[in-house]
Amino acid sequence: MREIQASDITETVSRLCKEANFMLGEDVYAAIESGIAREESPIGREILGELLENAQIARTERVPMCQDTGFAVVFLEIGQDVHIAGGYLEDAVNAGVAQGYDEGFLRKSIVCHPLDRVNTGDNTPAVIHTKMVPGEKIRIVVAPKGGGSENMSAVRMLKPSDGMDGVADFVLETVKKAGPNPCPPIIVGVGMGGTMEIAAFLAKKSLLREVGSRNRNPEDAELESKLLHMINKTGIGPAGLGGRVTALAVNIEAYPCHIASLPVAVNIQCHAARHREAVL
Repeated sequence: MREIQASDITETVSRLCKEANFMLGEDVYAAIESGIAREESPIGREILGELLENAQIARTERVPMCQDTGFAVVFLEIGQDVHIAGGYLEDAVNAGVAQGYDEGFLRKSIVCHPLDRVNTGDNTPAVIHTKMVPGEKIRIVVAPKGGGSENMSAVRMLKPSDGMDGVADFVLETVKKAGPNPCPPIIVGVGMGGTMEIAAFLAKKSLLREVGSRNRNPEDAELESKLLHMINKTGIGPAGLGGRVTALAVNIEAYPCHIASLPVAVNIQCHAARHREAVL
């Protein structure tokens, strides 16, 4: 049994909140650079170049790459041979979010209740997804999720007979309906299977995958490529002003489901695809 202090979790979450908002991932940076080379629209190329310049300024000056610094979504993989000492796990995570958003001068965007709209003042509580895994380590992934892209997400309970074509139609419909609102170029996360909430979780988790990676299931990988091609033919383009580079990637994750069901969720990520991780 290995002991990890709650205070170490707090400090790590605090650091990751700041790094995620300041530092665009190298995979996303490279994908935008590649997009400039294939974008046919002069305005689109200019926008993509400005996104790279913005990302570089954010990294150098340690300022947020976007004014919406997001809802703190935290994925935890807890080794079953770990004992957390000195505090409660969720309290430690939320303390880290509050500390990181305060120290990093990051916008506090969370309200106490969906209807009363009173700001909590420290960007807590976080959304925390916890999974027990073998071992004696804790893996922490902090993925701030902006409201503009999150608002464009959707879940639909398809019929099994809808099949691959039904999934593709729903994803494309969701992206078209979103248009410029999620700040393209986007990353499209798709969750299939499980139940309604599992499909939504898979769609969100798929956004953590490296841009350009492919699903290990050949059929899912084929659908990823097909959807990326279809989305980039919509003409939405960078910032929604027209062009070929509407999406940088489509990531699909699947889970077994009931014989009567085909749940599908689409979770759209803006070009500021923020997530950082650490292992304790």
